[in-house]
Amino acid sequence: MNNNPLWHGKPYYSLDAYCKNTFGQKLYKAALDAGFTCPNRDGTLDTRGCIFCSAGGSGEFASPFSDSLSAQENIKKALTVASMQKNCDRLIAYFQAYTNTYASVEKLESLYRAALNHPQTAGISIATRPDCLPAEVLNLLSKLSREYTIDQSGKNAKFIWIELGLQTTNERTADYIRRGYSLSIFDRAVSQLSQIGIPVIVHVILGLPGETKSDCQNTIAYLNKKSVFGVKLQLLHVLKGTDLYTDFMAGKFQVLSQNDYLDILIDCIGHLDPGIVIHRLTGDGPKDILAAPDWSKHKRMVLNTIHHEMKIRNIYQGIWEEK
Repeated sequence: MNNNPLWHGKPYYSLDAYCKNTFGQKLYKAALDAGFTCPNRDGTLDTRGCIFCSAGGSGEFASPFSDSLSAQENIKKALTVASMQKNCDRLIAYFQAYTNTYASVEKLESLYRAALNHPQTAGISIATRPDCLPAEVLNLLSKLSREYTIDQSGKNAKFIWIELGLQTTNERTADYIRRGYSLSIFDRAVSQLSQIGIPVIVHVILGLPGETKSDCQNTIAYLNKKSVFGVKLQLLHVLKGTDLYTDFMAGKFQVLSQNDYLDILIDCIGHLDPGIVIHRLTGDGPKDILAAPDWSKHKRMVLNTIHHEMKIRNIYQGIWEEK
């Protein structure tokens, strides 16, 4: 078993370990719903959204902003609530719901600056689509990165991360889930963000209908070549009210069992470059709209089982990349 001291006892490089190594403490995320929409919902590409995406735009756990408050007031309110819930003094402001670069540059700058200027934030993480990074947004990110991430004293530096939803490199699956962009668009976005020094975190869904372990391996192999900062390995959740739920109820596919998910997930971790930070291993499905898999409701048990299985199988992140 790998005993990398930077991993703090886990068989993979977790976000928790990265934050402790980099900032000297665990950082919690304050999930924000700043009132964005998405080109897959507003009619630009489609009106239905991705097939798995709920009406909340993957932001069911995010704090909704109020139209009656300014950006600064909304950020302050959300971070105050998060810090009290987590009992912590430093947070990551996570723009989570919908597509968080899909607005005017003026609105984006106001929101990002409000979060970066808040004394409790260590930085911001912005969830978006790779086809929603036009030149003016990239210029804004570059400007803010130069302004906030470079600080000679080291005391006031704030990071800026971008989270991109890839889900899979299989174009057939991408069409089925209505992702709405080609792999070449993702390639371009990662390259452009790399050129301006913005770390990229990639969302991958394991268990998509019709996908095999080989498909998942191909996605991991692709990411290993992209020099991405982090990855979120997300179990496919079937949420009520989505088109995926309709297909599931019609018997068009089955969700992964816990054992099958463990096999695929552990295989992905074993093939993942050990320098890539794992930001998520399973994910949360809102219990009031989660249709399947039922076993995923017990997140702590699932995580404990993952760690136990990796230990007894003697598998750690990147083990097969070393050979």
